[in-house]
Amino acid sequence: MLKAAIETASLHHHRAMSNYQEIKAYDLSISLFDETEKIKTIDAFIFRFIKLQDFMSEKLFRRLLEAVGEYKDSMSLLDVLDKLEKLKVLKDVNQWIAIRKLRNQLTHEYPDNREDVLEGIKMALAYFESIGNLLQSIIDYSHQKRLLKET
Repeated sequence: MLKAAIETASLHHHRAMSNYQEIKAYDLSISLFDETEKIKTIDAFIFRFIKLQDFMSEKLFRRLLEAVGEYKDSMSLLDVLDKLEKLKVLKDVNQWIAIRKLRNQLTHEYPDNREDVLEGIKMALAYFESIGNLLQSIIDYSHQKRLLKET
């Protein structure tokens, strides 16, 4: 189950990466909203950013803790994050909470407030690197602890 969760998270990350790289070359200003093709790329990135963050929070983190015998059904997301930090997989619980908050903001953003939307895009780009680093940390930890069963 952990291996499948890592593969799914990696797929979301990989799909977002091409959009991420394209967006990094954009002039991130209000005029961006007048360019349909760029908006499509940003929308695709934001969709994958949200999917990846959701999947990691709801599935991947729990699967990792299950694999090391540290998961209980009654654990809140904060409990899960605290365990991951104690295992030294997650460097900073507060950063993941900030990423989660941004995810919620992006989900409920109104397109007519361009300044807020642009700020959310910039924050998502900054956090995307952290998400990728955390995913790699989970992969490395899983290999190091021999948690991935070969099939």
